[in-house]
Order: sequence, then C-alpha cells, then structure tokens
Amino acid sequence: MSRFLSVNEHPVERVVRVAAGLALIGLAFAGTIGPWGYLGLVPLLTGLVGSCPLYSVLGISTCPIRKTGA
Repeated sequence: MSRFLSVNEHPVERVVRVAAGLALIGLAFAGTIGPWGYLGLVPLLTGLVGSCPLYSVLGISTCPIRKTGA
C-alpha cells in the first residue's frame, strides 16, 4: 500500500494541480461552469497528497527524488 501512496508528482506539478483544482471548484461554486467544476476535487486532492493513483498504476513518476533500495 505504501507504494500506491508514494509521492510520484513533481513539486511544480503539485502546485499546478492545487491551483487548477481550486480554480475549478471556485468557478463551480460561483455557477460559472456548472457542477462539473467540482471534479476539481481530483487534482486538488492529488496535488495535496502528492500521489496520483493513475501514475502509480502506469508506473509513472515525475518526482525528481528517487528512492534507492527496496
């Protein structure tokens, strides 16, 4: 399970995800883009946690820090 929730996002990517998520949620709350904007919760949460489940499934990591060993 720790491999599934390991950090696999670059810090800049995390900031972009949080900003995009907050923007989408804000626009949805204001009624500008409708309820689909609440899907901004996904990038917001993945940015805050630093782990993208899809990246984990596909074996992708944009994080510059690599763990050594097992």
